[in-house]
Amino acid sequence: MKIELLAPAGDLERLKVAVTYGADAVYFGGKQFSLRARASNFTLEDIKEAVIFAHEHGSKVYVTVNIIPHNSDFDGLSEYLQILQGLDVDAIICASLAILQLCKKVAPKLEVHVSTQQTTLNSAAIKFWQEQGADRIVLAREVSLAQIRQIKEHSSLPLELFIHGGMCANFSGRCTISNLLTNRDANRGGCAQSCRWNYHLWHKEELLDKPDYLFSMGSKDMCTIECLEEILNTQPVSLKIEGRMKTAFYIACIVKGYRFAIDCYEKQGYIGEDQLRYSRSLIELASNRDWFLGFYRGLPGKQGQLYNIPNTANQLFVANVKDYKDGVATIEVRNNFKCGDRLAVLNPEGQPVEFVVEGLETLEGEPVEVANKPMQLLKTKIPYEVNEYSYIFAKGKIE
Repeated sequence: MKIELLAPAGDLERLKVAVTYGADAVYFGGKQFSLRARASNFTLEDIKEAVIFAHEHGSKVYVTVNIIPHNSDFDGLSEYLQILQGLDVDAIICASLAILQLCKKVAPKLEVHVSTQQTTLNSAAIKFWQEQGADRIVLAREVSLAQIRQIKEHSSLPLELFIHGGMCANFSGRCTISNLLTNRDANRGGCAQSCRWNYHLWHKEELLDKPDYLFSMGSKDMCTIECLEEILNTQPVSLKIEGRMKTAFYIACIVKGYRFAIDCYEKQGYIGEDQLRYSRSLIELASNRDWFLGFYRGLPGKQGQLYNIPNTANQLFVANVKDYKDGVATIEVRNNFKCGDRLAVLNPEGQPVEFVVEGLETLEGEPVEVANKPMQLLKTKIPYEVNEYSYIFAKGKIE
């Protein structure tokens, strides 16, 4: 059975990027009933367009209905689920038994996937969810490879595993730090990621931290490319990327990196060293945080923790491609670069290709030496076919 690569989408643009770069399925939230309330999220018209686009490209669509609901949160939920079914959504992702049972009653054509918010870590829990009619379990991020193999010996329900993205300071999202510090409910879509803030650490009257090295509770991001072959050997039904708040460039790099590695595994039964190195290089293009393997090889210990979170961002991504005609691309500036720089283009198909910026000009034809105005539209020659799903990144400089 083909193993699904499942990618996040914060809006319609990012959904199309994920599908174009090789995602077998995409997940996103609507305007209601979803965590990640600060993501752009999808209107019903967006969901309709998303389903049509994804299905035309052979991909599936899963809508998150994964809040931990209070009584008032059920207002309009039945009608919403019926609308999703009518739009041919493939499944919902939920974290509530009540929502699962309601969906099976009012929208039975929808598959129901039990969210990682339920912290499912054992066969007994999976059996319970299977008895309730669940179609898939998203295992908690805190599960090891050895535990997955044990679970599969005693469970027949399809399993979905996280392979990349942010981790929580608590068990798979069961956290209330944001509630306490910001009055934003982490389990109803309002998480302020308070664990990633920097804090002063006191013991009685003694300040333990240093001014340039503050304390945080944040985790490193999960990146499993180094143990992906071991994960694939457990034969999950789906491998999931976290990141509905991430950029389109991030989605393109991460999906392309894992897509390549998974395809290699499915063709030959393993991932070669050179193939692994190439996949890792694609993933590294979009990374802003340090990585670790999560819990797959056991409890991570201190190597999985971020003790001082830097306020730096990856600035390799320099421009979007908006249009391409007769060898000239219209690009949208995102980070600084200049004439003479050696850049590279990321495309959905093939390896990144390099080019030298021989000239830049505005849409009115005025020459530009340095591109340093974010969102400015400029024209430049690119000697390769590019399109709206192409991204330009810094590859090096001409010495």
